[in-house]
Amino acid sequence: MTATTTESTEKTGARTTEAAELITGARERIDALDDRIIGLVQERMAVSAVIQKERIASGGRRVNLSREMEVLGHYRDALGKPGTTLAMTLLELCRGKI
Repeated sequence: MTATTTESTEKTGARTTEAAELITGARERIDALDDRIIGLVQERMAVSAVIQKERIASGGRRVNLSREMEVLGHYRDALGKPGTTLAMTLLELCRGKI
């Protein structure tokens, strides 16, 4: 094995060069997906801020609990129990702690 091969297999935890290359490529794809997800979360936060601002300006409450229950159910139905946790985190990012 060359130094580069050893380095790439150690970095990925793979035992072969082929596996290390596949893992490296897959990790690059995951990193790109994570960047897209972060961008979408930031966009969701901005849209949520507009909704909250308008709701409050019209005399409503900052949080609409029935809507939050819909969001929680949507994520739970799509992703199972961990989806509920993910939705709670998104809701907190978008509206703050209640």
